Amino acid sequence: MIRMGLHEKVLELKRKKNALVLAHNYQMSEIQVIADHIGDSLGLARLAMEAERDFIVFCGVRFMAETAKILNPDARVLIPREDATCPMADMIEAADVRRLREEYPGAQVCSYVNTNADVKAETDVCCTSANAVEVVQWLEAERVVFTPDRNLASYVERNVNTEIIPFDGYCYVHMKFSAEDIRGSKSAHPEAVVLVHPECRPEVIDEADEVLSTSGMLTYAKESPAGEFIIATEEGLIERLSREMPDKAFYSAGMARFCFNMKRIRLDDVYRCLDEEIYEVHVPPEIMKKARVSLERMVSIGK
Repeated sequence: MIRMGLHEKVLELKRKKNALVLAHNYQMSEIQVIADHIGDSLGLARLAMEAERDFIVFCGVRFMAETAKILNPDARVLIPREDATCPMADMIEAADVRRLREEYPGAQVCSYVNTNADVKAETDVCCTSANAVEVVQWLEAERVVFTPDRNLASYVERNVNTEIIPFDGYCYVHMKFSAEDIRGSKSAHPEAVVLVHPECRPEVIDEADEVLSTSGMLTYAKESPAGEFIIATEEGLIERLSREMPDKAFYSAGMARFCFNMKRIRLDDVYRCLDEEIYEVHVPPEIMKKARVSLERMVSIGK
């Protein structure tokens, strides 16, 4: 339920502070409705890069706010909750990337944007789930070390003529979906189109009609003549799909899955963050400079 009094206060404060509020697709509905833009990592990164505001308030997890700061170093980037971190991003450190380079000399390193700044600084190029295949093709390398998501690495390997060396990380939300979830949902909704995120397990991807990023799912659902969809990703996107396309039906693949780290941000947090101008994101200059190279390459490639 949207708390209208606080909702209006946040909108007024946003205007007063000349702030741009960016929200990831997995955010609570009360956050999505006050955001200037809702999207996936790639789309929001591009918006952050071009933003000319006094503040960027990033409603997502910490690596996303870091990415905004790296791409727009002169901006003041705030995150409403300092404890909104990404467990998958925390599975890998810069030292792991350096070790992998030693183990696989000559291999290029592609890191999912769902990594912390120190890992991006050790990476040749970053990618998102929307452009991962195109980024790896762009590298034109015989071998690519892919970090940190092993499932996204597996999906990429299906679609490129490149040896992929995966790091053993994963998204705890997408790992919860099973092939049985997909088959059960298909049985319940036989006419529905199955849209699956590439962070899901390979056996889940095998059951999909389409494998898409969150922004890809949104576009596909809007353009498709189908009226029913089974969605295998975090439930925040399902809320958005249902809100924006009330004439179509969207079902979670099995039980709805939640990213509790994303859900930590509430409307009260956004208000306090802006009102007190707290939780500003800082990245050490030497890391920022190196990480910016890998991120700019990501933004320039593909979708």
